[in-house]
Amino acid sequence: DYEPKAVKAYRSGLLKERVEQAREELNSCKICPRDCGVNRLQDKKGACNTGRHAIVSSAFPHFGEESVLQGWNGSGTIFFGMCNLRCVFCQNWDISQKKNGWELKAEEIADLMLKLQNETKCHNINFVTPEHVVPQVLEAVYCAVEQGLFLPIVYNTSSYDSLRSLQLLDGIVDIYMPDFKFWSPETSLKLCKAKDYPAVTRDVIKEMYRQVGDLVFSESGLAKQGLLVRHLVMPGLVDEGKEILRFLAEEVSKDTYVNIMEQYRPTFKVGVGETRSRGGFTKYEEIDRPVISAEMEEMRRHADYLGLWRLENNEPLTPPLVELM
Repeated sequence: DYEPKAVKAYRSGLLKERVEQAREELNSCKICPRDCGVNRLQDKKGACNTGRHAIVSSAFPHFGEESVLQGWNGSGTIFFGMCNLRCVFCQNWDISQKKNGWELKAEEIADLMLKLQNETKCHNINFVTPEHVVPQVLEAVYCAVEQGLFLPIVYNTSSYDSLRSLQLLDGIVDIYMPDFKFWSPETSLKLCKAKDYPAVTRDVIKEMYRQVGDLVFSESGLAKQGLLVRHLVMPGLVDEGKEILRFLAEEVSKDTYVNIMEQYRPTFKVGVGETRSRGGFTKYEEIDRPVISAEMEEMRRHADYLGLWRLENNEPLTPPLVELM
């Protein structure tokens, strides 16, 4: 049977050591690439608008994740509030750009994790948008493992992470699930307000792969450990998407498990508009439409051309007979 990394790290003392190191990072916070340097131990706030305690917006068994994560009991998602990016099309803008949730201590987040494990029987604990709260995540994982957590940890991220954060998570996280959004700095600056996003994400994904390798599964098809990369196809940005796929095939692994997603829809600032500091008023007309089937098909064909063969197919998993009895 697979033993989650956090359980091993707790037993060896590594998890406790990482918690202490991560907490110290909050003194002058550079947990994400924004490098704000504020003292979050004193509840000061930088770009992520989050102080000492993480904001949790919701926690529930999610049945809209990848089939290999949600299985038949759901993925135990914990959605953190606020974000270090400013995506103009964010589908979760009501929690990523507004404080909509509760500031919870580590023990309270750990309690949510244990309920997802023991009461709803989720297959994993899935931290959503954790880039800016890595120390708080580690504190909560420690408390949960101490009380009997035995599920794999999924780190579900926009990829705007610091390498220092990933060093702290090494040996703790079982499944990394980065979303690689854009290839060009110009697009990234305009659509998520972070010109360095592509360069950061390339380094981040390489480090994640170094830590956990290609995605591996249980006999029943559930993901246990490894890298799962998402790419949300954007209208008119297929060429950037192709570059992202090329990067995965040539610089990470042709065995990378990839989810080419078609869920994009115009929302938040798209079609409504905003005044940019240097660009004047814009409604982001170039992405003010759904992705068309031809764009999705072009991306899938390119993945096949590159030799990326492990693509998410959204086929539901069947529980083993022992679970049905």
